[in-house]
Amino acid sequence: MGRILCVVNQKGGVGKTTTAVNLSAALAMSGQRALLVDLDPQCNATGSLGLEPSDGHAIINPEPIDSKIVETEVANLSILRGSRTLQDVDRLADAGETETSQVRKHLDSIIDQYDFILVDCPPSVGPLTQTALTASTEVLMPIQCEYFAMEGLTQLIQTIKKVIVATDGRLTFGGILLTMYDPYLELTREVDEEVRDFFGDIVFDSVVPRDVSLSEAPSHGQTVFEYAPRSRGAFAYTQLCMEVLERD
Repeated sequence: MGRILCVVNQKGGVGKTTTAVNLSAALAMSGQRALLVDLDPQCNATGSLGLEPSDGHAIINPEPIDSKIVETEVANLSILRGSRTLQDVDRLADAGETETSQVRKHLDSIIDQYDFILVDCPPSVGPLTQTALTASTEVLMPIQCEYFAMEGLTQLIQTIKKVIVATDGRLTFGGILLTMYDPYLELTREVDEEVRDFFGDIVFDSVVPRDVSLSEAPSHGQTVFEYAPRSRGAFAYTQLCMEVLERD
């Protein structure tokens, strides 16, 4: 059965969507069947792959979602596009038991068709993020190497623990990823040490450096592998992909 990775952090600008897009692309390039699900109303994951948002989000409708899944320019990588439709945004943001059940039902219905499903969530710990966690098998948390890196994580971790209990262990900690990593900064080294001391082995050995290619690629509707295949960012997500596969 495939693995459903929920990419989540309560903060914006930590590399959440960048990770969801480029890790899914790296997995696809390694021969894995990958699906990217854009649950963020900003639809940045959709735009990062050069696609337009959908007129309506298939994930909250009762009809099968197979026909709504779109192939991307990256072989083996498909996407369920996000939606900015106000009605969909409101329904997702205030996800109740019906919407939560619908999301999980949809993902379970296609999980055998993919090796990996990556879900890009909005930067919050609200109902939509909790819905995504409930439907996932693993949570992947990017953390930016900055002064307030650990701030607010307690609430997110408590939310994750509640979902783990509520889903009878379906959800597990997949890993924590350090992003915006600059080894020449003392602050980066301090955050690295603090995060690894606190979380231990669930922190990935791979780190994502500050790399302008990662920032520029989405504006071209491309993954970093298409835009700058020899960049440090492309190398970092290749290394992360290998670690994710090894943790199976």
